[in-house]
Amino acid sequence: MNVKQFVKQHRDDWKELEQLVTKLHKKRRKLTAYEIDQFHRLYQKAAQHLSYSQTYFQGEDVTAYLNGIVSKSHNLLYKDQLSSMKQLRHFFSTKFIGLLMEQWKFVLVAMLLFAAGGLASFISVVNDPIHLYSVIPTEMAQGVDPDQLGSNNESVDSSFMSAYIMTNNIQVAILAFAGGVTFGILTVYLMIYNGIMVGALAALFWNSGKSYEFWAYIVPHGMIELTAIFIAGGAGLLMGYKLFVPGQFSRGYQLKVQAKRSIQLLLGTIPLFIIAGVIEGFITPASLTLEMKYLVAIITVVGLIVYLIVGNQYLRKNQSIASPGS
Repeated sequence: MNVKQFVKQHRDDWKELEQLVTKLHKKRRKLTAYEIDQFHRLYQKAAQHLSYSQTYFQGEDVTAYLNGIVSKSHNLLYKDQLSSMKQLRHFFSTKFIGLLMEQWKFVLVAMLLFAAGGLASFISVVNDPIHLYSVIPTEMAQGVDPDQLGSNNESVDSSFMSAYIMTNNIQVAILAFAGGVTFGILTVYLMIYNGIMVGALAALFWNSGKSYEFWAYIVPHGMIELTAIFIAGGAGLLMGYKLFVPGQFSRGYQLKVQAKRSIQLLLGTIPLFIIAGVIEGFITPASLTLEMKYLVAIITVVGLIVYLIVGNQYLRKNQSIASPGS
């Protein structure tokens, strides 16, 4: 793509952003939710175009022009108009949902990789329990006693197992998105291996007739943790895919853009891990019936679904408002 083609392809977006900057300066007031969404979208696109122009069209007039409009937009958006709370609210109500909806296929792939690993290890350990020691760490295998789980809700073994899984899942989430720089290979490995570990434990308790008790200790916090892991894994897979198939852009450019995108998705999972940690600390070791623990799991799943549905409707509403003027 030469400079003329680049300008022709994107100049309408730049002109719209420039008009919006002028309009917002004249209003001299804080941005509405709709204005934040529209302005933020155009600003992000212009920033990406500037990065590309600086790489391939250094010294050209278009680079200086983009640098000016991006600088003005940045000052307006992040310094003059938006409070930190408004930025935070916008991120979780619009930006994070938008990124998640755009890459849902990669999140689904991450979930399927996890499920494949879990199913394979479950079948393996069910058929031969000794395989447990070949697929999960020895200290974890030795710290799990199916006969104690369920007979004592404050069992040391069950607490150890849940804490180990939670710590492991947080580490996996961080590594899963970072694994995108390996063309997604590390991300694929982590998704499969994490599934293998959970599947092996599930098989151990299945063989002991304790599956109902096992899942009662896992799902209250596990549903949220696994959702966060799948999102992080999807971010890593998306980055890896863009590096493997960069399209018309260079791999360096795709790495810069997709890394920023993936970090935003990872940041969006932080509240999920916080909620999971609260459940882990107060629900898992509590002297509650197993049915109550399953109820907590159902509530967390319903909460996630409601958040996604409401967030997606809000996003679509803003996009429908923005489309006539685009």
